[in-house]
Amino acid sequence: MIQTTNPATGETIAEYQTLDENGIDRKLEAATRAFRDWRTTSLDERTKVLSRLGDLYEANQEELAKLAVAEMGKPITQARAEVGKCANLLHHFAENGPPMLESRFWELSDGGKAEGRWLPLGPVLAVMPWNFPYWQVVRFLAPTILAGNVGLLKHASIVQGVAKRMEELVLEAGGPEGLFQNLCVSSDPIADVVADPRVVAATLTGSEGAGSAVAAQAGKHLKKVVLELGGSDPFIVMPSADLDKAVKDAVTARIQNNGQSCICGKRTIVHADIYEDFADRFTSALKDVKQGDPIDDDTELGPLSSESQRDTVLDQVAKAKDEGCTLVFGGEKIDRPGAWMTAGLLTDVPLASETGTDEIFGPVGQLYKAKDIDEATTIANAIPYGLGSAVWTTDEGEKEHFANAIEAGMTTFNAVNGSKIEAPFGGIKRSGHGRELSEFGLHEFMNLKTLVHPA
Repeated sequence: MIQTTNPATGETIAEYQTLDENGIDRKLEAATRAFRDWRTTSLDERTKVLSRLGDLYEANQEELAKLAVAEMGKPITQARAEVGKCANLLHHFAENGPPMLESRFWELSDGGKAEGRWLPLGPVLAVMPWNFPYWQVVRFLAPTILAGNVGLLKHASIVQGVAKRMEELVLEAGGPEGLFQNLCVSSDPIADVVADPRVVAATLTGSEGAGSAVAAQAGKHLKKVVLELGGSDPFIVMPSADLDKAVKDAVTARIQNNGQSCICGKRTIVHADIYEDFADRFTSALKDVKQGDPIDDDTELGPLSSESQRDTVLDQVAKAKDEGCTLVFGGEKIDRPGAWMTAGLLTDVPLASETGTDEIFGPVGQLYKAKDIDEATTIANAIPYGLGSAVWTTDEGEKEHFANAIEAGMTTFNAVNGSKIEAPFGGIKRSGHGRELSEFGLHEFMNLKTLVHPA
């Protein structure tokens, strides 16, 4: 049995019966049957399902947003934005996806021709986290439907209501039984699901440990995986930056989704020439963040997703102080029911320390001073992760330097870093491998079959 809990109150929301071995087998059989038919459907039929599904996300935006707020605590305005982004992605693939599947042709030296044709692979397992409970899944689901594959979802236990509703919406959009199924299970049976020959590939968004385990099992059975793992992204501010906007966005990066976003800036790196001014403004703005009930429209910071996640962050703050870091303010437990803590800020973080190289998945930032562009780059890259990054500068030479020098899958200039529905997304180093979104994400779980036609 899986129980969901409201992190704002500590109250139980619902209980969900987990699948036993036979239940999992029935889901895998349903996926296999669905794939036999879905792989032969026309692109027109697939895009119609995507379009109707996008419409359903728009029509049910408030209901879906409130469900996410109840189960994992994100502020309601951000939950609405997440649902809206899902609708946009579904419509994007419905409208722009078919050309991504067009064949390519080559003239051969012997006078013949070759064709590269994109074909589906089969049932794909998606292991997904709670922090963006709709978006993480939809960026897998949309290309899965378009490609002619079918999806199996192992969602985080704390958002089983979201997982159940997402499965229902695919059926409401006209998707056939088995096109997309939620596996209501703990993590224990996932290794066996990955190993099952009916599952052709796996994708995971989550922790480094979870990604390593799934990748090892997939590798053992020679199956492809795409991994989007942790990140401790740099947020670099150079002297030419618009400081007012940089401060505002640095705060947003640190508290967005209650500080639980892989791709938002966690380590703010500021050039020495503007450090003192920025630090004063940043500290003041972070202290002024409005914390409150996540269902209220004016709330900027709610609870963390669970008490265990809150306690993990508090342990990291304690470890930081033990390592000699300065806790400028905050980073404390709030004595009330639920998973509450205050925002906080750390300085004097040694680069090689556990704090300097780990990811703090909560509303506690780190602030660094860099004497020049080279030191800013060194600090940015002094971590095992390489997911995203943000750079604030109007200097074109500095932009070009950071574009090439930062070790990450993505760099955003003069804005909060975030995935875009039209562009590829993914990381390097211990942040994973492979890409999601765009044609690159669509093709990850497809067979590029070469067809040769002699002269």
